[in-house]
Order: sequence, then C-alpha cells, then structure tokens
Amino acid sequence: MADRLLVDLGGTTARVGLAGARGVLPETVQTMPNADHPSLAALLATYLTGIQAGHIHALCAGVAGPVRAGTAQLTNHSWLIEAATLAAATGADHVHLINDLQAQAWALDDLAPEALHPLITGTADPDGPRLVLGLGTGCNVAVAHRTAAGLLVPPSESGHTTLPDAPDFRALYDDLRSGHPHLPIEAALSGPGLFNLHRHLTGDTLTPQQIIAAAPPETLQAFTHLLGLVAGNLCLAHMATGGLFLIGGTARAIAPHIGQGFRDSFTARGPYTPILRALPVTLVTDDTAALAGLNRCLASRLAA
Repeated sequence: MADRLLVDLGGTTARVGLAGARGVLPETVQTMPNADHPSLAALLATYLTGIQAGHIHALCAGVAGPVRAGTAQLTNHSWLIEAATLAAATGADHVHLINDLQAQAWALDDLAPEALHPLITGTADPDGPRLVLGLGTGCNVAVAHRTAAGLLVPPSESGHTTLPDAPDFRALYDDLRSGHPHLPIEAALSGPGLFNLHRHLTGDTLTPQQIIAAAPPETLQAFTHLLGLVAGNLCLAHMATGGLFLIGGTARAIAPHIGQGFRDSFTARGPYTPILRALPVTLVTDDTAALAGLNRCLASRLAA
C-alpha cells in the first residue's frame, strides 16, 4: 500500500512521489513547478487529487532551506512550510521536515551503481563520513555518518557560510558584495552563482544554460577552481574520508569540466594533502535520489 508521501522541494520545483513497503513507486513521481501554486500545501493537494491517492499515513519533505521546530523557510522562494499545515492539507498522520540535502545524503545507500559516475578515483574509508555537496538553484551540504544505530545525517546550511579568502577571487567577491554582503558560498557556486561569475569575468549576462552550452573556458575554469577550494575545505572540516558526492543540476552540468584545476585547489592543504588526494569524488546522476532518501529517513523516524 502506497501510504507515504515524499516531497523533494527546491527553490524552483517540487518532485513528489508515493512510497510503500517496497520503496518509491516510480510511476507516481511527478515534477511540479512551484510558480504554478500558491503554497506547498496547495501543490500537494493538487497532486493527491490528480493521482487519486488513498489515505496518507506519513509525509516527509526535504526542503531547500533551514528547518526548525516543525517549520521551514525556502531560501530561494517565498514559501514558509509548516508541518501542521501540510498535515491538514494531505490528511497525513505524521509529517516530518528535513533539509533537502539531508534527503540526498540519506539516499546514498540506495543508489543504483549506474547512478554513480566517478569524477576522481580514490580509496574511500568504508566507515568514514560521506559528504554530499548540492549545486542547483542554491548550494548546501549534508554529511552521512554510519553509526551502530544506522545513518546519522545532521542538518547544515553551509551554503550560506562565507566564501573562503582567495587572492584569485577577491575582485569577484567585491563584485558580489553589492547583492550578497555576507558573501555566501552559493552566491558563486550554484546556477545563479555561475551567472554571477560569468558576468563578472566577461560582462555578459547569459543564463546558466547558455553559459554551459557556450562552455567559455575562463568561466568554467574559475568556477571549478573555486569549487575545488570550497569542497576541499568542507571535506576536511568534516573529515569526509568516505568520499565527496556532487549532486544537482548545476553539478551535472559542470562535471565534464572538472579537471586539474579542481584537483589542485581541492587537495592543496599542506600536511593534509594526502587525505584529500585519497578521497574519491563522485557525481550522482539520479535526479530522483532524494525521494529514496526521504523514504529511508521516514522509515527510520517511524520505527523510532
């Protein structure tokens, strides 16, 4: 019986699906634009009516924004998400909200081999933490820790920590400060960040899709160099010896351009360079991975 409702909510779209005892039901998965609905509650009501779902026992939503005390504010959209409102709109007996990158990290053990594309080979510590770095409308990370009680995936808002000081990027940072005074990582490393970087370097205002299609070497080299710098810092901060996993639309778009510039900035950490050189870097290509992660997280919470 498909009595679990799963929602992967980004700043632009919501990916929604049902799950039962055997996992996510692929035929129920739909991607719905946020702009077509006044709220997430309204979006889910439309989905459930259209799919003619039965009683919803539990709902788990991964939200692209901070989650606190049963509420979540989307970082790149106006919606405020409240668990009580979602329960009323869907009839769910249980509602759980987590960050969307937590959902991606919860999914790591359920991904098919063909969904994992190695970018840099290495030797992962099988017991080490794994860091998922999401690049899309925004940027954030989540770290999956293996424990005796199962997976532990704490929340994070690392995408809004400050970009690291780097001489090569000080002019970019000065440019970004006009719109992003606290210089968050996602102002440079995201789809909009790619736009910001390209505009700074060239003066052109191309969309991220146009930039990827044109593949301007200066922009992509700068983006991947900065990505390596930030990703290396994050992996070292969390001692993510289980590997780095890149996920999201922007990550998939720039993955073919990850080369020596990324490797050099990712690993250059003095005496800790060997640790980072050993870390495998993998691209996750399954766009529905978060739903599997939400289902695993929900099962864990219901069991508890």
